[in-house]
Amino acid sequence: METKILSLQIPREVSRVTEGLKTANYKACLVGGCVRDLLLGKVPKDWDVTTDATPEEIQKVFTHTFYENKYGTVGVVNDETEDERLKVIEVTPFRLESAYSDKRRPDAVSFSTNIEDDLKRRDFTINALALDIEEGRDGFTGNIIDGFEGLKDLKDGLIRTVGDAHERFSEDALRIMRAVRLASELDFSIEKGTLEALKTHSGLLSHIAKERIRDEFCRIIMSPVPMNALILCHELGILPFIAPELEEGVGVKQTQAHAYDVWEHLLRTVQHAADKEYDLEIRLAALFHDIGKPATRRFSRETNQYTFYGHEVVGARMTEKILKNLAFSTKIVEKVVKLVRWHMFFSDTETITLSAVRRMVANVGDDNIWDLMNIRVCDRIGTGRPKENPYRLRKYRSMIEEALRDPVSVGMLKIDGNRIMELTGMAPNAKIGFILHALLEEALEDPTKNTTDYMETRAQELVKLDDMALKKLAAIGKDKKQKAEEEELAKIRGKHGVE
Repeated sequence: METKILSLQIPREVSRVTEGLKTANYKACLVGGCVRDLLLGKVPKDWDVTTDATPEEIQKVFTHTFYENKYGTVGVVNDETEDERLKVIEVTPFRLESAYSDKRRPDAVSFSTNIEDDLKRRDFTINALALDIEEGRDGFTGNIIDGFEGLKDLKDGLIRTVGDAHERFSEDALRIMRAVRLASELDFSIEKGTLEALKTHSGLLSHIAKERIRDEFCRIIMSPVPMNALILCHELGILPFIAPELEEGVGVKQTQAHAYDVWEHLLRTVQHAADKEYDLEIRLAALFHDIGKPATRRFSRETNQYTFYGHEVVGARMTEKILKNLAFSTKIVEKVVKLVRWHMFFSDTETITLSAVRRMVANVGDDNIWDLMNIRVCDRIGTGRPKENPYRLRKYRSMIEEALRDPVSVGMLKIDGNRIMELTGMAPNAKIGFILHALLEEALEDPTKNTTDYMETRAQELVKLDDMALKKLAAIGKDKKQKAEEEELAKIRGKHGVE
């Protein structure tokens, strides 16, 4: 079935490929995910073209290509574009596939001149759409080739396999995770028969490399609704192939401060991270921050409640094992583990001190401390508390900002005691401190004076003053320093609405 589509936004780098093939008397259509995204009003992440030309014929049409696989896909290189998504357009012949012995890739492929042969081998109906584009006066138009009711499923928001679902998942087990990921990214439902087949064949994921599972898992976590997708992974038996430790939290009750068991708390925490559009590391830390609770859960007769002492330490070790098993990069593993390990720091609201905050900044690093605060906010929402920014969290932010700022001190000056001794020939004594504080007074009064030339010249003038006069100037400097400190702290605390 063909359907006419008007006013398509097709990049010139893409149309150049389809036009080149057609000029050489070959058929050429856009196919797969890029067609689906165009029809949904999304910007495609990549562009794929299918054709009745063989790989060798494709290479003859274009100047700069590469062909390094056994599946017929030729990369057509666009040297003139700066857009990474358009630097390479993949062109694949219409093809038929043999059996999938490894549950991931076909053992062999053969080329066809019939596009229907190509579309029927694809995973889901919404990915089995081809688009034959033409350029007109008002932009591009196109004819949609739809042999499996993909347009209807797009309209209905449905994930459904092409043909028999059991065959599709038995061929390529990664399609099991891809179905959940697409449902999560697009906020679609999964068709009943497809859902039943997913559950039946979830065990086939044992054949899939951890790197491929990781990639799909990351896209699930980065989707708008990871909570729903993870619930589905649990129900379908997929979660054991990602992080079986997560399921240990199902039904594990917590203290009265928590409205949900550990499992639901983790889901709600990562969902809030998604709602805030935080990056991957924060979302992963949000998902795993309390993963150590089931292992550390103990019942206290004194308080008649459960305790989870040390769960952040145990959880950090578990998180490291999970992420390494999924072949995450060392950089991601280190950051996420660090966030999980220290996420409990902001729980003691009454006794936290500025020195403790400074030590925490040293533990996690300046570049991670605000991410740690974001985890704390997500953790709070995940407990069932509706208020995201209560006084205590505002207080923490204020203290972090205080800890990170450069204090008002003689260390701000473009001169130090050693340089003063070099310039004046003085031995170490209290007078050097007086000179520094006198110089600080001048710098606070007029910051433009804080230059190496001015400071060195002025220091040599001040050394000639008697001790009494110099002490008076130093006292003024100390007073201004204290006042400047108080004013800066007042600004920070006022910004966060705390005392």
